[in-house]
Amino acid sequence: MPPRRIDAVIFDFGNVICSFSVIDFIDGLAAKSGKSTDELLQVMPGINHLAVEYETGLVSSDEFFTRLCALAGIVVSRNDFINAYTGIFTPIQETHDLVRSLKPNYKLGLLSNTNEWHYLHSIRPVEIYPLFDAVTLSFEVKAMKPAAAIYADMLKKLGLPPGRCVYIDDILENTKAAERLGLHAIQYIDPPQLRTALQEYDVIPG
Repeated sequence: MPPRRIDAVIFDFGNVICSFSVIDFIDGLAAKSGKSTDELLQVMPGINHLAVEYETGLVSSDEFFTRLCALAGIVVSRNDFINAYTGIFTPIQETHDLVRSLKPNYKLGLLSNTNEWHYLHSIRPVEIYPLFDAVTLSFEVKAMKPAAAIYADMLKKLGLPPGRCVYIDDILENTKAAERLGLHAIQYIDPPQLRTALQEYDVIPG
């Protein structure tokens, strides 16, 4: 069987390009608000629901800040809130190195369920961000993975059919959705597993 022709590699952000910890946000908010981490964890279902609205572009950054503070019963400055909310990411260096190595030979896409503050303060400043040829963000397109519309936006920006793209995401539901649309997809587990999977697609040498 001849190798599949792959012209683009599309990356998820969270837990693929950078790992993240929601508990770091809660701890940071607790430190600035006088509430305990345990107290804030009690309202996590409401925070999660609000975060989905924010990532879908249904509420603005200011609305998110105001409503979350009201929900949690806290008073913090906007700057302290942003620092706690966006200071949760840690680069996965192996993925950063992979992106750099792929750039000369492939179009690169970044496809993320995210929000305005995470984008401005955590995604855009990442060193490899300028290497992406196309960027699709849920809060801008008002659709979140696994909805078909967010993948369609990325394919349109890349100008490629789905069968010539490989999509990488740590969430199985999202890779399955990509496959239903005709993309090749890899569920990210760890850097060695990702490299092996890309070798099977002849994207990188074995």
